[in-house]
Amino acid sequence: MAGASGGGLVAYADARSDLDLASSHGPTKKKVVILGTGWAGTSFLRNLDSSLYDVQVISPRNYFAFTPLLPSVTCGTVEARSIVEPIRNIMRKKKGEIKFWEAECFKIDPANKRVHCRYTTAPNSGWTDEFLVNYDYLVIAIGARANTFNIPGVEENCHFLKEVEDAQKIRRSVMDCFERASLPNLDEDERKKNLHFVIVGGGPTGVEFAAELHDFVSEDLSKLYPSVYGLVKIEVIEAGEHILTMFDKRISRFAEEKFQRDGIDLKTGFRVVKVSEKDITMTSKSTGEFSEPYGMAVWSTGIGTRPVIVDFMKQIGQGNRRVLATDEWLRVCGCDGIYAVGDCASISQRKVVEDIAEIFRIADKDNSGTLTVKEIQDVLEDFCMRYPQLELYLKSKRMSSILELLKDSKGDAMKEAIEVDIEEFRKALTDVDSQVKTLPATAQVAAQQGSYLARCFNKMKDTEEHPEGPLRFRGSGRHQFRPFRFDSSREVRMNGYRLTVEEEASLDVQLVEVVRHGGSRSYSGFQLSVLCVHKRNKELVKIDLQKDFAFAYFSFERCKMG
Repeated sequence: MAGASGGGLVAYADARSDLDLASSHGPTKKKVVILGTGWAGTSFLRNLDSSLYDVQVISPRNYFAFTPLLPSVTCGTVEARSIVEPIRNIMRKKKGEIKFWEAECFKIDPANKRVHCRYTTAPNSGWTDEFLVNYDYLVIAIGARANTFNIPGVEENCHFLKEVEDAQKIRRSVMDCFERASLPNLDEDERKKNLHFVIVGGGPTGVEFAAELHDFVSEDLSKLYPSVYGLVKIEVIEAGEHILTMFDKRISRFAEEKFQRDGIDLKTGFRVVKVSEKDITMTSKSTGEFSEPYGMAVWSTGIGTRPVIVDFMKQIGQGNRRVLATDEWLRVCGCDGIYAVGDCASISQRKVVEDIAEIFRIADKDNSGTLTVKEIQDVLEDFCMRYPQLELYLKSKRMSSILELLKDSKGDAMKEAIEVDIEEFRKALTDVDSQVKTLPATAQVAAQQGSYLARCFNKMKDTEEHPEGPLRFRGSGRHQFRPFRFDSSREVRMNGYRLTVEEEASLDVQLVEVVRHGGSRSYSGFQLSVLCVHKRNKELVKIDLQKDFAFAYFSFERCKMG
């Protein structure tokens, strides 16, 4: 993107002078360094009271990209510039001075509280391309990379769909496949090969792209390439038995039926073992190993760990994990002053069973060895705040309170004067931790984590004297903040099916429409207002969709020119 690249060159000139002046800040402000300008990092920056801190942002990307619409960019429905917002536009609306370095962090040094960075484009002659940035607080929000599972040929021969540049490459590749298939002196098998589009991975991104591509081919390219349109094959390969397996079975079934009606070939239970320049090799229990030719392949099989995170996890004793472990306050476990949000981290929720004795001890104020209804009610709010799985478990059992759970455990009628000992208390709560779930790696989760962490930073000083969090069941006093909880209060409806926000978040709002209609061209104004972060982007996307509907030809040209 020319605009983004141009902004990046300006950022380098600013960065050099700011580095020299970094020491001019007074000692009163703590330095907050933000790594990344994705959903989590940008959400943190938007919501942070930057007048309270010396804020520095480091990212190889000097813009924020609205990633749920990347599949729409691949087919020209939406232009790339419509889904990006320059990070400096966000910065200039904030209080105080914020610095931005267009650079990549390649090493985190927690012992010395600094990060090692390098410029992402060649600097002027005589400059070193590496520099150090010290921090008091570090917010890691660098996301994740595509997970190839070390399968031979994937990196070299497949497209990914993580960045705006990825979407633009896919857009050009689709058009190139159609142009190659239209060349003279090709036999039908060669034309079929060029028009065989393979999507590996049946998760949200893969499903969205397959639906968008089907729309684009059937509604637009069929008119431009009528002689070869009938040879197109869109194929989704999924190692599991169903697509969208992480969600409600009804959603998975609905999407599979929609793909079947649209003629999208769905191969479930197939695992890709090799990708060459011309063929993709896969295996299944029923067929064994075989290869088939393809024209373009898009790899969308989940997220992998970035090298800087792998190195950092080894330093802090988390080397056997896939992502960083944080506590419920998004603090990296085992580190001081380091937070991680978004796809690069996962919350390690503390289990109720680990703290049963401490919870019982604090609730048993009269040291009688039993808990009364009143004693339970006195700690119930703190209990639910500290262990959100309790509330989820009660909902799953259609119970309104923990008292019903205790009643069910004791097997008798609940009375006001009922008392439970520690063994009865333990028995009632044995299965509560079954509701501990890992949050999906989605834009909605990352954005909520970023805004939550910013609110904590804004109240850091006040809550040191007046903590607002739950009781410390292991220790004394209260936690400084309420722990992070993903907001699952909203619901959407899809053809009579009800989705909670956890399901909506993992599908992204766009996927609801994609599954219903086969593509994002059917967005209503309401959905656009939900999806787009900035007013400018919302209006640009609306214009793109209106142009696409009224003058479809221009979308074809954008596909080639993007």
